[in-house]
Amino acid sequence: MTVTDSKRPHGRDSLTEDLRWRGLIQDSTGPDELRGLLDGGTATFYVGFDPTAPSLHVGHLMQVATARRLQLAGHRPLLLVGGATGQIGDPKESAERTLNPPEVVAGWVQRIRDQLAPFVSYTGENAAQLVNNLDWTGQMSVVEFLRDVGKHFPVNKMLAREVVKARLESGISFTEFSYQLLQANDFFELHRRHGCQLQYGGSDQWGNITAGVDYVRRRGAGPVQAFTTPLVTRADGTKFGKTEGGAVWLDPEMTSPYAFYQFWVNADDRDVTRYLRYFSFRSREELEELEKETAERPQARLAQRALAEELTTLVHGEREMVQAVAASQALFGRGSLEELSPETLRAALTEAGLVHLTELPDVAGLLKESGLVPSMKEARRVITEGGAYVNNVRVTEVDAAVSPADLLHGRYLVLRRGKRSFAGVELGR
Repeated sequence: MTVTDSKRPHGRDSLTEDLRWRGLIQDSTGPDELRGLLDGGTATFYVGFDPTAPSLHVGHLMQVATARRLQLAGHRPLLLVGGATGQIGDPKESAERTLNPPEVVAGWVQRIRDQLAPFVSYTGENAAQLVNNLDWTGQMSVVEFLRDVGKHFPVNKMLAREVVKARLESGISFTEFSYQLLQANDFFELHRRHGCQLQYGGSDQWGNITAGVDYVRRRGAGPVQAFTTPLVTRADGTKFGKTEGGAVWLDPEMTSPYAFYQFWVNADDRDVTRYLRYFSFRSREELEELEKETAERPQARLAQRALAEELTTLVHGEREMVQAVAASQALFGRGSLEELSPETLRAALTEAGLVHLTELPDVAGLLKESGLVPSMKEARRVITEGGAYVNNVRVTEVDAAVSPADLLHGRYLVLRRGKRSFAGVELGR
């Protein structure tokens, strides 16, 4: 990606208007001041990511994509990875966090830095920069922290924060209570060191973010601005970014590119228009046309496929996106299984349901072992009626068998019942 210091066009909208049309600004410290900052010259902004796991997940995409969007418009990103705040943890409403060892957090910091790299450019006039708040926080003594930072924070305001109020009865440690001070100090240090004028984050961070704006002012610096993006939700009430297998991670070792692609392809029709506005980098005109086409032909899932292809390419690269699309088509008989890489094929079969066998039964036995049918009797009926497929080849003989030569990449079989039910077999010792 090449980013220059000149503003990229946003069709008929300014950057602020485009962000508002996409629903990306929920709260802001001053609408007029924010507009002046975003639609004026180059501004330096920051967004933070705490290393609380080995990888970012799709819940972080709102902030990552917004950073990319602002840089494409000419602004300069500071991507903060919380080597310090990640050791503390923002208070949860439910209970005290489990604190991770510093060496574990340090390893996660590097992994997350690497994952942020594809989204922004580190060259040019508005080059992005990775920063770690441990660089300034780790050097402060307790006395310095309490004297220079703590004295600027009225306790009554800190107690008024919703998550703190929710924890007062059950108990909250001073460690988590002090998180707001650490994050606020990050804004001040980035303003002092890099001229940072803007912070944004999720709407659940509004209290921390405004505390930072106020702290910068109390230290005699600024002015600085802030805004929040909405929390991403699902229409059915389930948590965004979660599947039956758990979180959808950006790390390909934790969530395969195929599973990542499928997550977006399977987006609810009620959600996909919002997701496109949040995450796609298509213009407003292109998105409005896509929304219209999707409404006219919802069964084609045009919006879901467009979003899945764009985000899989952005996160994992074009090659993995092409493989994910090819796998989706091949599993349902619309493409060649032989052209899929072993990694993509295995990922796809794992999503469908992959059984491990040490010996190969006949096709009827394979259908039963894979769970596609409940009994041998049902397996034979499916075969007789022409609804059984092995590697997309219809099987019509009840006693049909497979041989090692039929195994894809020497170890896999793709079984299908009818048009849409399929499973995988992996042969091994």
